[in-house]
Amino acid sequence: MPENVALIIRFHLMGGEDVSVISGDFDGEPEAVAAIARAVDERRSLVLIRARHDREADVNGIVINLANVVSARVSKTDSAEAGVPDTP
Repeated sequence: MPENVALIIRFHLMGGEDVSVISGDFDGEPEAVAAIARAVDERRSLVLIRARHDREADVNGIVINLANVVSARVSKTDSAEAGVPDTP
């Protein structure tokens, strides 16, 4: 079994705010996306056991209510290149 990797998960909320967490709860991006999609489909919160909120130093458990989340992006890097491309 592969060791879990640090992933940056950025949630875009209805109000336009972005919330980022760094999580070590998943083996890779596909597993993280599947867990987020499953939580949205089941109308439940996403529970992360090994996460840091917005680059905090401490690793904590975080519960994310997905009710107001418009989209989520999962990446191994946190850069403009991993973001959504500009639209005309």
